[in-house]
Amino acid sequence: MCTVFAYRGKAIGLSQIRAILERTRRRGPDSERIISPEPGLFLAFQRLSIMGVDERGMQPFRYKGMYSITNGEIYGFRDIRRQLEMEGYAFHSDSDCETVLYLYEKHREGMFALLDAEYATVIYDGAGGFIAARDPIGIRPLFYGYDEDGNIAFASEACLLTPFCHEAIPFPPGHYYKGGKFICYRDISAVEGYTYGSEEEIAGNIREKLIKAVEKRLDSDTPVAFLLSGGLDSSLVCSIASRLLCGPIRTFSIGMDKDPIDSKHAERTAAFLHSVHTNVTMTAKDVISVLPEVINALATYDITTIRASIGMYLLCRYIHEHTDARVLLTGEVSDELFGYKYTDFAPTPEEFEKESQKRVRELYAYDVLRADRCIADNSLEARVPFGDLDFASYVLSIDPSMKMNHTGHGKYLLRRAFEDGNWLPEDILWREKAAFSDAVGHSMVDDLKAYAEGFYAGRDLEAEYMKYPEEGRPFTPESLLYREIFESFYPGQCRMIPGFWMPNSSWPGCRVDDPSARVLPNYGRSGE
Repeated sequence: MCTVFAYRGKAIGLSQIRAILERTRRRGPDSERIISPEPGLFLAFQRLSIMGVDERGMQPFRYKGMYSITNGEIYGFRDIRRQLEMEGYAFHSDSDCETVLYLYEKHREGMFALLDAEYATVIYDGAGGFIAARDPIGIRPLFYGYDEDGNIAFASEACLLTPFCHEAIPFPPGHYYKGGKFICYRDISAVEGYTYGSEEEIAGNIREKLIKAVEKRLDSDTPVAFLLSGGLDSSLVCSIASRLLCGPIRTFSIGMDKDPIDSKHAERTAAFLHSVHTNVTMTAKDVISVLPEVINALATYDITTIRASIGMYLLCRYIHEHTDARVLLTGEVSDELFGYKYTDFAPTPEEFEKESQKRVRELYAYDVLRADRCIADNSLEARVPFGDLDFASYVLSIDPSMKMNHTGHGKYLLRRAFEDGNWLPEDILWREKAAFSDAVGHSMVDDLKAYAEGFYAGRDLEAEYMKYPEEGRPFTPESLLYREIFESFYPGQCRMIPGFWMPNSSWPGCRVDDPSARVLPNYGRSGE
């Protein structure tokens, strides 16, 4: 991961920007550059070197009086580069992100819809001012805010804007900014027409597209490793990668010291794949002690995101401290496309699809935010094969009735896609899903709840809850604890989060008071 920062105004100067950037040095620990091409104009970049790792790949890039800073991976950039070189463009580095400025000079705003990428970029176009854009899923973070004079600023994390902007606002995924307006160039959740076909045909397409999505994400000039929970999604990513790389991959998992659920399945999958596997153990003390650090990194008070981040954060810390890995492939985005445990209760295919589209639109605030912050905060880069634009668009277009759980196995089409070919052990391929925050061990969530209840013992909880606006108001001691820690780091910035991630309460079976799948009536054998 890297940090981008862009601002034109008088609210802060060079010395303040240097100080602010200390907050995100972990995102780009290798080098930092701040330039001021014009009075009051500042472009800053903190680099985690992944592609084109020498000094020539350091940003901002400059071309014909324009400047660009990009945090991202541009897939297929080698082919793009060859085409641009044939057209007379001269490259000065091996960085994939150098293509952005040349593509913009050639296509202007039309470039954004052409990119196959996970990215956040800011371009300064001389008299044209700032142009900024974010990938359609929002895998790479970007925020914006306005100073007291109404001047806009952009940054990879909210903490870079809050010192001089009244509010830090998530940049909408699939949009670009120009001339004071945000314009949608691609709504990834929109389906123009549904895809129909036989189960065999659909499953074959899913398999082919996911293999391609993994393959393009293995291109790196630095070591690649894999997060392996033992669940279906991460196990498939690891299985595909091990075949593509024709050798042992490095896999990592984490679990509580008591009742870990996923660790045993991760070890079984690792043994099947012959990966070099490491399982990390965490304790209740680890969970409680790292909580403020995790919430500060996430910039959220959402219960689900925080719970699911603790194990991931500690695991990524271990990988950063004990290995040379720089890139991690993960299994995020699959649930939003193929369904959660609670979407088994969708009353109609139309309702299933509507819920899936909603979850995809909000990914930037939940699961992909979790992946970015847990990984980037430990100076690593996340790559998300299930978030591949071609793959995600295809799955969203599949006839919704085929994606509903008719067989007793959620994500049936994904499982069916890899049923033949010995990709995974049968018991892993058809294993019931357990949410990550539960799967590291049920005791983790129980420990968090018990700690919060003890912390607020004897206090009037209803009065404490009412201190906050109705939208996003705490409703349990645990949610109150998270909100108070969040406010200590980001006072008055609660609008960054759309609200609590919860199952669709309008569906029978989903009227619950906790976001964990463990409370759903269909949880069944998921916790085994």
